[in-house]
Amino acid sequence: MIDPPREGVKEAIRNCKRAGIKTVMITGDHIETAKAIAKELNILGKNDEAITGQELNKMSQKLLEDKIQNYSVFARVTPEHKVRIVKAWQNTGAVVAMTGDGVNDSPALKNADIGIAMGKNGTDVAKNASDMILTDDNFVTIVEAVKQGRNIYDNIKKAIHFLIATNIGEIVTIFMGLILGFKSPLLAIQLLWVNLVTDSLPAIAIGLEPPENNIMNRKPINSKKSIFADGLWNKIIIEGIMIGMLTLVAFSIGNKYYGLETGRTMAFISIGILELVHSFNIKSEQSIFKTKILENKFLIFSFILGAFIQTIVVLVPTLANIFQLVPLNTTQWIITLVISVLPIPIIEIQKKVNEIKFGKIIYTQKQRV
Repeated sequence: MIDPPREGVKEAIRNCKRAGIKTVMITGDHIETAKAIAKELNILGKNDEAITGQELNKMSQKLLEDKIQNYSVFARVTPEHKVRIVKAWQNTGAVVAMTGDGVNDSPALKNADIGIAMGKNGTDVAKNASDMILTDDNFVTIVEAVKQGRNIYDNIKKAIHFLIATNIGEIVTIFMGLILGFKSPLLAIQLLWVNLVTDSLPAIAIGLEPPENNIMNRKPINSKKSIFADGLWNKIIIEGIMIGMLTLVAFSIGNKYYGLETGRTMAFISIGILELVHSFNIKSEQSIFKTKILENKFLIFSFILGAFIQTIVVLVPTLANIFQLVPLNTTQWIITLVISVLPIPIIEIQKKVNEIKFGKIIYTQKQRV
């Protein structure tokens, strides 16, 4: 008699290994049965060990914590053993997800960082003790949930990155303009418009960014790390200064050669397009030329809509009067648009520097946990 593993579980465990997630089997079965299934699923590797509940009874919690990473199979265990195993992993600094369906699993589900109960065959006690319920009772779904969780975290981080960087850019534009002795490069109504159109639309679109192809080939993020770790603050500040200084360049050229209103118009268009262009740099830590630029249709739409609205404000006389803008000639438009696309080569250099300084996010299969 045999109860074969579900279809897709073996591949899901392989994906977990690639993602730096260690899968451990905890079961009430005989140790030989557990080892046979664990080997079939690649849970029990050459250097991994299996242990029984009887052996755990002879082992102190301190010793278990020291040796816990050697074990991949725990057989003939009791509810008390399951709690000890969870706590031992947690004391190594690991984030522990525990699955279970019975009443005897509920203490471990409660103590785990993420308790996962079975929705179909799980008891009410297990479901109440858990943080998440699998409606299909399938391990493969957990791996997909990890993927979606990583994507949500990435998108929140990208949106924060974009919003803070662009707002710093606007502050730099006004602050540095005043320090350099210019009249205000942008009026209050123009800044409000930029915040409304070119900040909000791309930020929402970035929040809807699909998962990167290699999202499950990364090490898990340290839960104790700040969202701004690994140089994110540096990137935000540098990018904010870049946006602000490029806007000032556009204003300076316009103000010096064509007058104050033309300078403000060029600065207004520049900062809007700069932020829209920069949103594509935020898509990935990788080079923009290695990503699927057209994959996020929401971002493409926000760019087209934002650029269109930003341009219409200048071209329609009634709106231009409200925002105190003036029409630009061909030369002025070319200068403005050239300045507006400069974030792409600048950020490409920054990404390369960060890769050298902090290392690549993606790691090879030889580095699997």
